[in-house]
Amino acid sequence: MKMCSRRDFVKLMGLAALTPMLPFSGSGAGYSSAMAADRNTGTYDIKHGEAQVIPIDENTWRIQEDMVRSFLLTGTKEALLIDSGFHVQSMKKLVEGLTDLPVKLLNTHADRDHVGGNNEFGTFYMSMAEASNYYHGENRKGTIVPVEHGDVLDLGDRELEIIGLPGHTPGSIGVLDVEKRVLISGDPIQDGNIYMFGVQREMHAYVLSLKRLEEYKDRFDTIYPAHGSFPVSPDLIAPLYTGVERILAGKVPGVDDNRNGTPIKKYDIGVATILGDAK
Repeated sequence: MKMCSRRDFVKLMGLAALTPMLPFSGSGAGYSSAMAADRNTGTYDIKHGEAQVIPIDENTWRIQEDMVRSFLLTGTKEALLIDSGFHVQSMKKLVEGLTDLPVKLLNTHADRDHVGGNNEFGTFYMSMAEASNYYHGENRKGTIVPVEHGDVLDLGDRELEIIGLPGHTPGSIGVLDVEKRVLISGDPIQDGNIYMFGVQREMHAYVLSLKRLEEYKDRFDTIYPAHGSFPVSPDLIAPLYTGVERILAGKVPGVDDNRNGTPIKKYDIGVATILGDAK
């Protein structure tokens, strides 16, 4: 199989901004009145870090921090926040300023850049396999409401199907927005750096998850990842798992690197960089 470069994928997908971006500045003392006055325009202040709210359509928003993105989806009865971000001081207030519907939270997994606002919610949907990853983190509170592969959440005329994607973490999940034909994938499917080092991560499971995901490809047309380019094509899935298979077979040279004091190996598989254990 001929491998494609990241640049080729960006060119192939014709990536462009889907909608105007609504900036969040890091200078303010709380949320501006513009949020209450107009949910589609204006600048909104947050006390810690920067984020942008980007409407995707009339009932879907992308919340973009520098290194990670979350999503807010609304139905006719309730709203769902997918991941609570990293540095937004009050993600709950932010999303409640975008909808009058009650907002629930779902985490694709429990890495710290996806659960920064969890303590505000009390309860949240998450795979039970993420309990260790979540509760062994610093200052992690709240109660997991378990969701697993095949479960369906209905926001009211908007069904979301849970797809298990273990490998990046034991309980990583994706969310299939059934009618809109979109997969919100969390971390496993992206064209940036995919973290696969440490005891919680497993390359063999990652390969199996992405191969199973191939069975769903006729049900979604685009993927919203948590990192890297936005959006990405389902055509990215096969090169990711075949690239990791090549790593496991010893066919991709690793480059020594370091992440936060941990020695690792970096593997360039053409469409993404896999960060694996130093061996």
